[in-house]
Amino acid sequence: MPIKDQPTPPRSRLISNIFLALGAGLLIANFILPLVLGSQIPGVPYSLFIHQVEEGDVARVQVGQNQIQFQLKTSGDQVGQVFSTTPIFDLGLPKLLEEKGVEFAAAPPPKNGWLTSLLGWVIPPLIFVGIWQFFARRGGGGAQGMLSIGKSKAKVYVEGESAKTTFTDVAGVEEAKAELVEIVDFLKTPGRYTQIGARIPKGVLLVGPPGTGKTLLAKAVAGEAGVPFFSISGSEFVEMFVGVGSSRVRDLFEQAKKQAPCIVFIDELDAIGKSRSTSGFYGGNDEREQTLNQLLSEMDGFAVEDATVIVLAATNRPEILDPALLRPGRFDRQVLVDRPALSGREAILKIHAQKVKLGEDVDLRAIATRTPGFAGADLANLVNEAALLAARNGRQAVAQTDFAEAIERVVAGLEKKSRVLNEKEKKIVAYHEVGHALVGQLMPGSGRIEKISIVSRGMAALGYTLQLPTEDRFLMDEAELRGQIATLLGGRSAEEIVFNSITTGASNDLQRATDLAEQMVTTFGMSKILGPVAYQQGTRPMFLNDGMPNARRSMSEETAQAIDREVKEIVEAAHQQALETIKHNRDLMETITMQLLETEAIEGEKLHQLLSQVQAMPVI
Repeated sequence: MPIKDQPTPPRSRLISNIFLALGAGLLIANFILPLVLGSQIPGVPYSLFIHQVEEGDVARVQVGQNQIQFQLKTSGDQVGQVFSTTPIFDLGLPKLLEEKGVEFAAAPPPKNGWLTSLLGWVIPPLIFVGIWQFFARRGGGGAQGMLSIGKSKAKVYVEGESAKTTFTDVAGVEEAKAELVEIVDFLKTPGRYTQIGARIPKGVLLVGPPGTGKTLLAKAVAGEAGVPFFSISGSEFVEMFVGVGSSRVRDLFEQAKKQAPCIVFIDELDAIGKSRSTSGFYGGNDEREQTLNQLLSEMDGFAVEDATVIVLAATNRPEILDPALLRPGRFDRQVLVDRPALSGREAILKIHAQKVKLGEDVDLRAIATRTPGFAGADLANLVNEAALLAARNGRQAVAQTDFAEAIERVVAGLEKKSRVLNEKEKKIVAYHEVGHALVGQLMPGSGRIEKISIVSRGMAALGYTLQLPTEDRFLMDEAELRGQIATLLGGRSAEEIVFNSITTGASNDLQRATDLAEQMVTTFGMSKILGPVAYQQGTRPMFLNDGMPNARRSMSEETAQAIDREVKEIVEAAHQQALETIKHNRDLMETITMQLLETEAIEGEKLHQLLSQVQAMPVI
């Protein structure tokens, strides 16, 4: 478990609570005791007071802001009784008192008693102490209190205090683990390296898409080495006040030196390590820039002979980091933590499947085959979704069908059975999805069509065609990209042929097809007219294959028009290819569509048998 700051000692807290209770008691006594022990003066209505003045029964009057006290004249041996009344706005009262010969004066200001004076000195400090303790406890107490805003917020993990994470808990990133084994070996046996003058890298940057296990891998390094592990996010350094971030960086490395050898892990490094040349601040008093400068300084100066501190950091945006961070001597190595391959996905599934009850029919190899592109977090979520489905259906163990349904949930979203289509819309969606399947069956490099459904899923999908790759692919040629565009346009093409009209259902297909065609022209250099030239501004990491093109570079109007013509030509050619394929297989499309309208979904061997009848266009 993380080491937290020590709580406030019970004795100190008891003493402070006693003082607070004493102050509250004195304050209450100051208001209550005068009311209980003080003399009570009977009150009368103001009208009775005026009547007694006019009758000449009043000897003297004391006029105060909130009360009028008056004494009646002495009668025989009896001293005149004192009464009080509540004053009203009466400008004629002084004149009336003077005419009747009544002695009157203003009431003297109230005198503060010893108790009130004492409370005036005691209560304010007690209130200040109470507020101090409130903010100190909310800030975590002690070292994380109100005055420790510049202290590091890093969580510290020490061997033996929490479940130990090792390399056996991490799968699918064997190359990255091999890179980090050397660091573990150095922390365990530093003399083996120092005796020949070798120096371990000061910093290792873990680079990869979200969910691939960068944080878990860093914890595994600390677990294998058996050293303290400081974990903090980059955003925890930056505050509204300038200088707080740099103070926290200093405090973090001071703590790390005291517990050396140790590992400092900074997650989401891009939060503070963004390039200064593109952040809009060139010098000055920017908080983020000062934090970055302090981090650069600490990474240059914290390595002393007896203080082995290794910095691990993680980011999925290495292209925006400041070059000063990436130079040798700071982050000497960059380790790519990429999405796992088939064997890696199977190993990850085995690790997460240990926590659930699996049925005898579960084939993790088949599941790994159907999940290319899934990261470690995606696979963990997949196992959990399958377990939830099994529990919802009353099963005692997770079945293969639960994993199949979970894959559809992750890829296409939740079923929307409440979204009921009318007969016309249902027919349009059915032809649309069958169009995708027919064209996708023939295109080179396409995945296998696993399911066609007209049941709504996700935010806007009225139906879907589930196409899963049969193997991991890292390169695609021009023909395969054109085939993907044709597959995306297969639904719209089917609508044109059958209904002689188009609907709004193909809007997302058109957007994706256009983006892919633009990438072919501006990024991949697949244009015979424009040639092998990149027309996109900036670069994106290779692992961020999200299909989103960057902004175009500054270019002439003629070049921009040429790009638009090339993109349109690619999309139009793919559109014609989809139209001809569907026309050539019109009878088969009618057969599959009728079955789809009856069952709402076709999958498995039945679907594969139907799609095996798709005929390619004859080559002329």
